[in-house]
Amino acid sequence: MSASELRIMRSREWSRPVRPARREVLSALPQLEEGRSPLLFVPGFGHGAWAFAEHWLGHAASRGFPAYAVSLRGHGGSEPAPEATLRAYAHDVVQVAAGLPRQAVLVGHGAGALVVAHALARYPARGAVLVAPVFGGWGVLGAALRRNPAGTLPAVFGGPLRLNRGQLFSRELPDEEARRYVGRLGRASRRAQWALLGEPEAEPAVGAPPVLVLGSPDDRVVPASTLTRVARRYGSAPLLFPGMGHDVMLDARWAEPIDAILDWLEKEPAAH
Repeated sequence: MSASELRIMRSREWSRPVRPARREVLSALPQLEEGRSPLLFVPGFGHGAWAFAEHWLGHAASRGFPAYAVSLRGHGGSEPAPEATLRAYAHDVVQVAAGLPRQAVLVGHGAGALVVAHALARYPARGAVLVAPVFGGWGVLGAALRRNPAGTLPAVFGGPLRLNRGQLFSRELPDEEARRYVGRLGRASRRAQWALLGEPEAEPAVGAPPVLVLGSPDDRVVPASTLTRVARRYGSAPLLFPGMGHDVMLDARWAEPIDAILDWLEKEPAAH
């Protein structure tokens, strides 16, 4: 993207600002303040902050990291927004991050990873983690249609995207827990869903923060090739957790990915 194109796009943003919305933010704070960068978790489409509050927020806090999770507008306990755009979701992330006590590390899951990628162009994050990133494209749609045609096809025509247990979780997760999580899923706006098919790539991140990409080679939503492609975009290789489903933060072995993320943050000087 040229400098002139960037100026035109930003001028459009200034002339047509995103409408404010009430946002749900959940948090877990460590008992002792150690000056570490706060983590802001961003759920994927259909999920709310609850998906991280279930395990990851408390676990991060137990290791000394202030942890926050935002429900994008139209999700969880945030204000309804049936016509929200991907740009509005990125705005939610930037606004919440800017209100945290210190420069944050952004952690996005699924399509929330794409939202984080767009937010990084507007917020100088200390670092970012892209978990099972859904960056869109016809290849991802084709895979979803093959594995879950009944739940995917309505989304192409503006209906809800309905992911099933087999896509989201491994067989290790008890059925009762899986049903409870699936029952809590909502939906993203039609405009945001359609953006996954034709949205332009995110602009370069402000300040070139370190970026970690992780997921499972057995994810039935995000192919392993996509994990590799996204990681290469950020100059690295993906960190893989075999045997897990798409929702690694809720799956049976949920502690493994979050511990890997926290270990990486402790070893990455730029993310402190």
